[in-house]
Amino acid sequence: MKVLKFGGTSVGTVESLRNVKAIVDSLDAPAVVVVSALGGLTDYLIATANMAAKGDIAFRDNVSHISKRHFDIIEALVSDTQQSCVKEKISQMLTELETIYTGVSMIGELSEKSLNRIVSFGERMSSFIISYILRDAIHADSLEYMKTEKWFNRDIASRSLTDSLIRQTYALPLEKTVVTGGFISRDKDSDEITNLGRGGSDYTAALIAAALGADSLEIWTDVDGFMTADPRIIPNARVIDRMSFIESMELCSFGAKVIYPPTIYPVFHKNIPIRILNTHNPTAPGTLITDNNDSLEKCVRGVSSVKKTALVTVTGSLTANVAEINSRSYNAMARNGISIFVVAQPDSEKKFSLAMSSADLQRAEAALREEFAPELQNGSISGVEVLDNLAIIAAVRESIKELHGLGPRLVNTLLREGIDVKAISDGASESTIALIVDEKETDRALRLIHTACFG
Repeated sequence: MKVLKFGGTSVGTVESLRNVKAIVDSLDAPAVVVVSALGGLTDYLIATANMAAKGDIAFRDNVSHISKRHFDIIEALVSDTQQSCVKEKISQMLTELETIYTGVSMIGELSEKSLNRIVSFGERMSSFIISYILRDAIHADSLEYMKTEKWFNRDIASRSLTDSLIRQTYALPLEKTVVTGGFISRDKDSDEITNLGRGGSDYTAALIAAALGADSLEIWTDVDGFMTADPRIIPNARVIDRMSFIESMELCSFGAKVIYPPTIYPVFHKNIPIRILNTHNPTAPGTLITDNNDSLEKCVRGVSSVKKTALVTVTGSLTANVAEINSRSYNAMARNGISIFVVAQPDSEKKFSLAMSSADLQRAEAALREEFAPELQNGSISGVEVLDNLAIIAAVRESIKELHGLGPRLVNTLLREGIDVKAISDGASESTIALIVDEKETDRALRLIHTACFG
């Protein structure tokens, strides 16, 4: 049994939905199909909510546009005999959506609860419509089985409850293909509508695949698979045929926006292969992600980049105590909800650097100054310095340390071309070498590193 996930670009137009239908209808066994909202609709729903909150009555025009877009798809792809019931159901949802917008407009306030309800309509409508477009398919409401709980004021999947409800909802073996919406959920205690955040449809599909022990998870998107680099920057980048779970997680974490990184965890632990495929080019083989790395070439798998990065560097004799400087720095970041991209600690210098999003720079500096206030006073920490407007260039391969001397070679590649390397993380990770450069040099550095790795 397969689980297939189709993102917004795969379900955004009549033509792309025809491709989805051809792909699913050609399967030799029933499957679970997880779909996103129509391409761009979630952002449009949010923008319309903000208009309503500001008292802009043009939000009604936006609702009309949303309605037309869905009804055009129904009329083009749903059979004549079923159009009436589908239109009736979608009309009910659209009426409910407009009522919420009207309430937001009247009180001039957009609460998190209201916004969660608003954005849920995207997946609720798309999944219901698509269940009538596919041959011999039924609909399952993900709000009934995707349950969340609060964790540091965030909604995260309540795994044990969700897994149990998924198995109850999808009795195996499946008799028919089941279409469901990704992204949306309900709080397990309050029953209020919540969501799994950006990329939540990928995560929904992974949770279903893991709970049901699926044979594979297919992520259908608008690219042919993972590539050795961003083809918009490097036209000769090639598709990566196979890669490991860890390599895919690293590339996603460092800017390769093919799939949502948390997607990989549930299936990784169940050893369920992932295949990345292109809805608009369904005959392309795509990228296969598995835990079997034995047959892979002994070279860098891919390079990627993250802009809007900042660097905080702690200097002084205390940095020689690797265990203490690491644990205290990480704990300080964790207490302040700051995610760390990479850590750099040169053996020959008394410094320790943390790279994070530029948006977190001020809080990170303040947190480290507070954490090391005694050491700043007694001199074992001589300073806390910051650099902004940086980018990370990452070269990824599982067991990258086996490629002896790669880090220095990549640094020299950039230095020869006049690109200053602010820091390098070479050895802290088993799968990534990360170089930090000025943001304005991102594309040029990426091209040079790609050439050095792939020729």
